[in-house]
Amino acid sequence: MLIGVPKEIKNHEYRVGLIPASVRELTARGHQVVVQTSAGTAIGLSDDAYRAAGAVMCDGAAEIFARADMIVKVKEPQPVECGMLRAGQILYTYLHLAPDPEQTAALVKSGAVCVAYETITSAGGGLPLLAPMSEVAGRMAIQAGAAHLEKSKGGQGLLLGGVPGVAPADVVIIGAGVVGTNALQMAVGVGARVTVLDKNIDRLRQLDLVYGNRIRTLYSNAQVIEENVANADLVIGGVLIPGAAAPKLVTRSMIGQMKAGSVVVDVAIDQGGCFETSHATTHADPTYLVDGVVHYCVANMPGAVARTSTFALNNATIGHAISLADKGWKKALVDDVHLSHGLNVCEGKVTYEAVARDLGYPYVPASEVLG
Repeated sequence: MLIGVPKEIKNHEYRVGLIPASVRELTARGHQVVVQTSAGTAIGLSDDAYRAAGAVMCDGAAEIFARADMIVKVKEPQPVECGMLRAGQILYTYLHLAPDPEQTAALVKSGAVCVAYETITSAGGGLPLLAPMSEVAGRMAIQAGAAHLEKSKGGQGLLLGGVPGVAPADVVIIGAGVVGTNALQMAVGVGARVTVLDKNIDRLRQLDLVYGNRIRTLYSNAQVIEENVANADLVIGGVLIPGAAAPKLVTRSMIGQMKAGSVVVDVAIDQGGCFETSHATTHADPTYLVDGVVHYCVANMPGAVARTSTFALNNATIGHAISLADKGWKKALVDDVHLSHGLNVCEGKVTYEAVARDLGYPYVPASEVLG
């Protein structure tokens, strides 16, 4: 199979779909890999390193899209990239379609076979290709929140961990999954006062066993969210419904009750965000104010630590990339039910139920497409 790796073009996105080591794995199995010139140079992955791994370098994305049987990316295709996809071509990347009707329409129109990292499952019920970026984003959420609590960035002028004789900041984390747990580790590590909200009592028990009285764990409902958000200095939104739009758990009125200069970091923004006041921002212009509250809603947070993120992502994605290349998409998906859960759009049909429901498309189960 001929596999194409275009350079990412989203704002301040420096990650790359395949690292040289992953290219070597594919070329060793007889596949061809074409990588766009300078696709990885921003994170120290030179064109020579790709050539040494067996890749062929190509100057333009258009040629890669025209030639490749499978496109491997990191972020969802931008409109110009959607326009270059063709019927039957495999697209293997993050998609986050539920809050993005324009991208969904473009992928349906293309006729491509679109496999989304974020909905591929594991035997244990997790999301193994989403997990590494959720780990990065959860840890970064505390870094970003701490930075924007500084007065020069619009915050109250608080040091997250305080100092002797001065209270630390109050951090509220909504969601105790991968994002929330990694945010919790960072927040506790710097000495913040941390409250974690979730509906999964077993998960709250696990966190209580690990952290004890260093954190508060509360069962999440509208009343608890409202009370805790109002008193928070920093709120991290880390909720996820796989493949679906994130629920709006923090309302505009709740934001209005927060202290001026408080900060919210919406890690769920890739799926539309869990704050009613959220809209996607970029690394170039990451924040905006609503009722005096700083909103940090960067849609590709892990892109800021692109080298770490790229290597972590490749660790998770290369196995399925090999399967798709070795077997072809249909046999690979038939053989692996967990990989088949990644099929979101296929040959003009929406094959992921939550996306079809949220965006009003007829739902065609992957099993029908796979025969």
